[in-house]
Amino acid sequence: MNESVVMVRVGSGLFGAELETTIFRPSGAGPFPAVVINHGKALGNPVFQERSRHLNASREFVRRGYVVVLPMRLGFSKSSGSYISPGCNIASNGEMQAEWVEGVLQWMRAQPYIDGKRLLVAGQSQGGLATMALGARNPEGVRGLLNFAGGLKVEGCIWESALADAFERYGARSRLPSLWFYGDNDGSFPPAVWKDLHARYTGAGGNARLVAFGAFPRDAHGMFASPEGLPIWVPEVEKFLEQLGLPSKPVIRVSDVPRPPKSGFAAIDDIGAVPRIRENGRRGYTNFLKSALPRAFALGPAGQWGWAAEGDDPTARALADCQKITKDPCKLYAVDDDVVWRP
Repeated sequence: MNESVVMVRVGSGLFGAELETTIFRPSGAGPFPAVVINHGKALGNPVFQERSRHLNASREFVRRGYVVVLPMRLGFSKSSGSYISPGCNIASNGEMQAEWVEGVLQWMRAQPYIDGKRLLVAGQSQGGLATMALGARNPEGVRGLLNFAGGLKVEGCIWESALADAFERYGARSRLPSLWFYGDNDGSFPPAVWKDLHARYTGAGGNARLVAFGAFPRDAHGMFASPEGLPIWVPEVEKFLEQLGLPSKPVIRVSDVPRPPKSGFAAIDDIGAVPRIRENGRRGYTNFLKSALPRAFALGPAGQWGWAAEGDDPTARALADCQKITKDPCKLYAVDDDVVWRP
């Protein structure tokens, strides 16, 4: 997928910033259509948030001949500056995030391998909020918007009405078609919230088709990042792309992330079968079993362990987590719902 990481300069002078940006692209000179995927906001300090790669989604777009651009916004990961929140003014929060994304779009239109007239913008969670706020600016070259569980919760205020006000404000100004995905068991935004968002957005004049996909394993908020979500959103996005006159079918062979095969060593939920670990390791494995897919659990040679769940490439992250406490090589014990350990 020709992955590269660049620092994209957005803005100028004291008001400028360098945004850590991951790029996946097909081989060749292009110009290719392109999609921007906007990340959400994890708990904790945004400086420590992992670089967004959205491997499952990025792979699907590269397969269809797209350049995929994933910018870390101001204050996230290795991007410069500090994250600024306008408190309970969620509409302003989205517009601030959208300003940085629009700067990335300007940079993209200047790249010879990107077709600046065939652009798509997508986002998950706070990235979905930023995507819809950007749509209200009707940026040059953007054909459509993809909203995956978009929104933002702000403690200490009535965030539900503030979020609905934001979407109504965006819908009144946007002329771009959008496709939305929300599930019934979203741990951040229950159905009453996202149904209101859709009603307020379209009622103000916004163009949005809602895909209400029902319950999703564990938490519908993570559907977009999960491989289990691909059968839900890929067919709908293909139809949306066709309507926009953009490429929609796979034309490039791209390999999936490799993973070891199921070994049959033990059942995934047999905590007692996990070798080497002590009491704290058993607690760690119990937490691993409660986590959402994709996920992985790794073991060291003397009882060390580590695990990772959701997000991108959990196998590599689990091994790295285990490797923090030993110089000897760690091995994968379980991936998703399969034990892959071979003694």
